[in-house]
Amino acid sequence: MSVLDQKLNDAQHVAIIGHIRPDGDCTGACLGLLNYLEKVYPQIEAEVFLEEPSVKFAYLKGFDQIRTVFAQECSYDLCICLDSSNEERLGEGRRIFELAKDTLCVDHHITNENYAKTNVVEPDASSTSEVLYDLLEEDKVTKEVAECLYTGIIHDTGVFKYPCTSPKTMAIAGKLMGTGIDFSSIIDGSFYQKTYLQNQILGRALFESVAFLEGKCIFSVVRLKDMKFYSVTSQDLDGIVEQLRLTKGVECAIFLYEIESQVFKVSLRSKYDLDVSKIAAYFGGGGHVRAAGCTMSGTIYDVVNNLSEHIERQLKELETKAAEE
Repeated sequence: MSVLDQKLNDAQHVAIIGHIRPDGDCTGACLGLLNYLEKVYPQIEAEVFLEEPSVKFAYLKGFDQIRTVFAQECSYDLCICLDSSNEERLGEGRRIFELAKDTLCVDHHITNENYAKTNVVEPDASSTSEVLYDLLEEDKVTKEVAECLYTGIIHDTGVFKYPCTSPKTMAIAGKLMGTGIDFSSIIDGSFYQKTYLQNQILGRALFESVAFLEGKCIFSVVRLKDMKFYSVTSQDLDGIVEQLRLTKGVECAIFLYEIESQVFKVSLRSKYDLDVSKIAAYFGGGGHVRAAGCTMSGTIYDVVNNLSEHIERQLKELETKAAEE
């Protein structure tokens, strides 16, 4: 019996919450668990609370059940936090977490603070969806559950190309495919497909990008006025930082978008040895070795300059280490 089953045996009313600005892994894991509970634990009343996720995930069963208005004063028997490394990342869901009689965190971030009463954190896993799969009874993973977990895995692995992808990841993906999911449509529809406006803002971000540190780093920024001009939201900016990372010769990519005047959401990506999770953690964020993020205040120059100091320091340390070897 997994720790999840142990927790669920004593629960009647369960809240499932993820992190602010939910991505594919967060949304997929939350809905995957909801569908699993409806199938295996029909006696449990489960609710998913998320900031409004992207409509590109609307094909997932249970998407229309997501509650975006949070039940601030309701005490649940169990609050399950998925894909969130600390309480602050829960946003409005933090109050639900604090009032719950019991709490469980399932995550894969190396920066996880083990903030719940019980924590299942696997930093070597590709995604929270992969960690969650191990907690479920394999023969009870339905096609609907599989669609959700497969979505989560492909988004956090970049369709199996990021270094976090392991043989175990591929084996789990294969089992999920075995349930009959339309994996090609999931990949095209939720990962690659873009609207005309999304392509427009991507093109502008790439056109205005700036390389520095002898071409080893690159950054781009989208301001609030740009988002208003193109009629896009933060959800339309997915994929920009990854495209920047793919620039030849670049070791680290930085993408900023303004969430309020001189306050920026920062996404960091690296190709090889640079640990961007350390940089993000220094500025109050977190993530993984090659994919991390944080929120920073100041002018664009201030933000990029502060980040570049840490990036340059790591690059020099790596060069010294390579020379010694």
